[in-house]
Amino acid sequence: MSKRITLTGITTTGTPHLGNYVGAIKPAIEASQNESQSDGQYFYFLADYHALIKTQDADRVHQSTREIAATWLALGLDTDKAVFYRQSDIPQIPELTWLLTCVAAKGLMNRAHAYKDAVQKNLDAGEDPDYAVNMGLFSYPILMAADILVFNATHVPVGRDQIQHIEMARDIAQRFNHLYGKHFNIPEAVIGEEGSVLKGLDGRKMSKSYDNTIPLFLTEKQLQKYINKIKTNLLEPGEPKNTEDSALFEIWCAFANAEQKVWMADQFAQGIAWGQAKKELFALVNAELEEPRARYMELLQTPELIEQKLQEGAEKARALAEPLLKDLRHAVGIRPLG
Repeated sequence: MSKRITLTGITTTGTPHLGNYVGAIKPAIEASQNESQSDGQYFYFLADYHALIKTQDADRVHQSTREIAATWLALGLDTDKAVFYRQSDIPQIPELTWLLTCVAAKGLMNRAHAYKDAVQKNLDAGEDPDYAVNMGLFSYPILMAADILVFNATHVPVGRDQIQHIEMARDIAQRFNHLYGKHFNIPEAVIGEEGSVLKGLDGRKMSKSYDNTIPLFLTEKQLQKYINKIKTNLLEPGEPKNTEDSALFEIWCAFANAEQKVWMADQFAQGIAWGQAKKELFALVNAELEEPRARYMELLQTPELIEQKLQEGAEKARALAEPLLKDLRHAVGIRPLG
């Protein structure tokens, strides 16, 4: 069996939130520390090139890069066990993106969910189908494929809404292998557990796009305020409450152990008051984040330390990526004439 190579990235478009933590960062760090998978290799990165597709606010991208990097480090990422880097520090990624672009079918890009959604919104608004659609949005699945293939990742943890990205990377890799010989592993999507995509304050998926997130490292007072904003129904204290479709219960389960999950489910059945349930949730979440919050605040005050960790990771990443790119250049005919 080939070596397991796992890759996870977070786009630098905003402040890390509980959804990022539960869905990506926490399981990634735990996986890299799992001794039973010590033969694996782990790549965790800041997707700042991807951020440029979503925002042209340069200060936001820069600040988000610092915050997300500090978050990984504050939560205990061991950079000796994992390759931790900033996407834009690896020149092999955009180079590979172009090589893949030259074999990727336009029809495949036409089917990308983000592009199709943008076109449909334009049509619904009576606009030209491609109004305000830039080439970054149209072809970003190829950049994502390059992120994966540049290290020949075998396993890519994703939510169910991102499975298409891995399918596209597989299609592009297979096409390249067909044309130029076997160079790429065919990556597999690793689907997170049910509930790994958290609901936000309004009951929809927690997302910066919906402005319904709970930032990860709020002060205690701010965290309590955000939790109090979680949407609930109008059931009174004493009236049994349904755990299904409850954002509050879902977030509780993301932080609770098995015994605590059973306890809160029983409290819902007994009709716990929403105010009391929110107090319990605050105490649970705050207890887990209290220590990393302090480390996070310290790291934000020492950006040179964060930069040092990123540069160390980038050096390792470039050293691992360059041999593959050397082979690929030769395969496509970009080679010395001597």
